[in-house]
Amino acid sequence: MRILKKFQKTIVMLLKLTLFVLLFGIFFLIFGNQNAWLLRPSRTAAITMLTFVVLGVAMMSVYGGYNIGGSKSKPIIHSMTLSTLITDFITHLQLCIMNTNAANNQTFKYENPELLLLVMLLQFVVIVFFAYFGNYVYFAINSPEKCCVITSSKYSLNNIVPKIRKYKKQYKITDMILYTDDRLFDIINRCDTVFLYDVPMSTRTMLVEYCYAKNKNIYYNFEMCDVVSLRGRTSILDDKPLVDSHVQDLTFEQTIAKRAMDLVISTVGLIVTSPIMLVCAIAIKAEDGGKVFFKQKRATKGGEIFEVYKFRTMKEAGSVNRSVTSDDDRITKVGKYLRKFRIDELPQIINIFKGEMSVVGPRPEMIENVDQYTKALPEFSYRLRVKAGLTGFAQIAGKYNTSPKDKLVMDLMYIENYSIWRDIKLIFQTLTVFLKASDSTEAFKNGDEFDFFTSDKNDDVAQYLYNDSADESDVGESDTDEKAANKTETQE
Repeated sequence: MRILKKFQKTIVMLLKLTLFVLLFGIFFLIFGNQNAWLLRPSRTAAITMLTFVVLGVAMMSVYGGYNIGGSKSKPIIHSMTLSTLITDFITHLQLCIMNTNAANNQTFKYENPELLLLVMLLQFVVIVFFAYFGNYVYFAINSPEKCCVITSSKYSLNNIVPKIRKYKKQYKITDMILYTDDRLFDIINRCDTVFLYDVPMSTRTMLVEYCYAKNKNIYYNFEMCDVVSLRGRTSILDDKPLVDSHVQDLTFEQTIAKRAMDLVISTVGLIVTSPIMLVCAIAIKAEDGGKVFFKQKRATKGGEIFEVYKFRTMKEAGSVNRSVTSDDDRITKVGKYLRKFRIDELPQIINIFKGEMSVVGPRPEMIENVDQYTKALPEFSYRLRVKAGLTGFAQIAGKYNTSPKDKLVMDLMYIENYSIWRDIKLIFQTLTVFLKASDSTEAFKNGDEFDFFTSDKNDDVAQYLYNDSADESDVGESDTDEKAANKTETQE
């Protein structure tokens, strides 16, 4: 295993290359059987094959690709399947166009859809096998890293430990301690990885430097100084190395391009989704005869107020301003499905067309929530520096019950790393939200309670944490004020 570990990167690269070659081969062997010219050296065949390769690599970059060791097998299957489906469809469309030949009295038509379905099915089988096999190989080579969790309170401990437990084949928790513990450095020395969560900045800085000196892997949560550093770059002032962090807003060109993209996508979106919205409107009306749309005042760029449109998913009578819970009796039967697959958000395309929202940006919050969150987290107002969006990094990477602080950090990560290409990637990645509908819309609920311990005092607890994972099916993935602010939107 020691020898294999030395060649780990090579093994992973060979697995990725083999998978891609198989996906490529399935497509071109099956379609080449119907179009013999596709397998002969020619300019047309070269262009078609190049299209598949370039699109495949680009889509894998967008969706995360074959991230064995870093993601569970199911997310890998989701990302690789979406990447491959889009690549297949566009390459097949190009193939149909290139088959059009006026000299042979042929006109364009979308040919052999049944072959495309066969190709996708075979590719899906290959992807499933390689996802599970790749992770099996990776974790056969790499045993779980021994890690310690260092926090400032039991509340913080209960926030981070459940997340680590989902990575059971990557991390084995051996110690959970307060940052004030006298044995702090001894515990760090015997671990491979250190998690620092809600540790005061001065102490965190010292511990990060210590871990760096001892070659320990480090994870720590974002604070505002970390967000500011996201837009920083190295700069040499005469002979002084400095971090250059300039205040920046969208440039004029970026603003024009973003609005143009919003107009195009919202116009196409209204046309394409109009049949779906019509069916939803009829279903909502038929269930209880109430209003189809739900309108609510929200805040967008600069604190400007507008009315957001959504399909009504709750009963009109008896809905009070309280957070949504599991099996909430206010949610209608139709509303359950609309919320599960995020279809209730579709009318916001109208807000985008009107210029009140953007396709990508921080989600617009209720006015009451903005005031409440800003009191608990003064930095919350920073997310109002850009126009609110239908989708965004926090919606894709987070869950329905992700804390306001974590959503805020994700929104600021998007703002400080803005680019048109990033918007395009996030639009494509929005498709993954529908594949994880069950956990992305789950309501707030109480989790497990954990307590501090060290492995030299309580080996049984460490073994429990390692074996009794919250998710046994697969490999690992990839204070008071905040607690008070940890609520979701009311009514809708």
